[in-house]
Amino acid sequence: MNRRNFLKTASVAPAAASVALAAPAAATLTTKIVRLNLQHTWTTTMSSSAYRDTLHTTYTRGGITGHGEGAPIVRYHEDAVSAQKAVESVRDLLLAADPMQFAKIMAEVFQRVPGEWAAKAAIDIALMDWVGKKLGIPLYSYFGLDPKDAPLTTFSIGIDTPEITKQKTLEAADYPVLKVKVGLATDEPTIEAVRSVTKKPLRVDANEGWKDKEEAVRKINWLEKMGVEFIEQPMPAEMLEETRWVRGKVHIPIIADEACQHAADIPKLRECFDGVNVKLDKSGGMLEAYRMLEIAKALGMKTMLGCMISSSVTVTAAAHLSPLVDYSDLDGNLLISNDPFHGVRVEKGKLILPKGPGLGLTAAK
Repeated sequence: MNRRNFLKTASVAPAAASVALAAPAAATLTTKIVRLNLQHTWTTTMSSSAYRDTLHTTYTRGGITGHGEGAPIVRYHEDAVSAQKAVESVRDLLLAADPMQFAKIMAEVFQRVPGEWAAKAAIDIALMDWVGKKLGIPLYSYFGLDPKDAPLTTFSIGIDTPEITKQKTLEAADYPVLKVKVGLATDEPTIEAVRSVTKKPLRVDANEGWKDKEEAVRKINWLEKMGVEFIEQPMPAEMLEETRWVRGKVHIPIIADEACQHAADIPKLRECFDGVNVKLDKSGGMLEAYRMLEIAKALGMKTMLGCMISSSVTVTAAAHLSPLVDYSDLDGNLLISNDPFHGVRVEKGKLILPKGPGLGLTAAK
């Protein structure tokens, strides 16, 4: 090699090295099924369990890691294994795409993956956590929200015997508003058990438990006398005409839950329900949940954020949107004994949002 060629090669080498150093690290994606153990057996009209399996995801690029979670809903024929397979099916997309184009990514995920809404939520939440960390701001700031506007959350009481129901109610002494699961033949004894130990405001969820509209009217009017503020999903989701009839004969608001899964559902619910309960695991993540809440508000409906049995990942993600809503039921992480993260806190029922970037999570010790 002559002197001229040597000098040319030597001058190019440092530049090439600097380009290599500046190139962003390849993205990585992990998925893991996590078993969350409940502090009490959790019973609704749909199922009873001492644990729930949720899907946890991590998305890492450029030294930043975003955490996500999805809680599969049996009602929609999902489980943690199918959710994991769904996320893995779009691994190529997630590793190749620019995470700052998260809306475009999620639109493609929605197009490529049929159903599997919890899996979509696990992807969406991880991407949004990454974006918030990249920008150095909490996600409530990204959405233009004030954390001081976060509402009170209810604490949920699952269906059980009257004695255990009393015990659960007493254990919830720090929460000013309770949510009670009903929808079975034991509804009256359940509410009477709660009322025997507290006069707190109650909200009630029937989980589609009442199939007869006359029964629904009778029970809702009785619940009103027992100090219940509103009722969630008294009848099966497909019974919209019957629910509209019931709404005309009761005096407390009726909130759609199972009948409201996506943004396109909301306009047709306006004549049957007073409000909607939006859950990230139903909608497919924060972006779709935000869209649903804005549509409902534009239609003059009450808004609520709910959750499944989840860790602090999903619950905190929902909490970042909670300044938007009238009501919240974000207690899924409070019902488990092995939460792997710390995020949103609850002080006397008030949601206290974390100040860190993204979701603001810290790992539990």
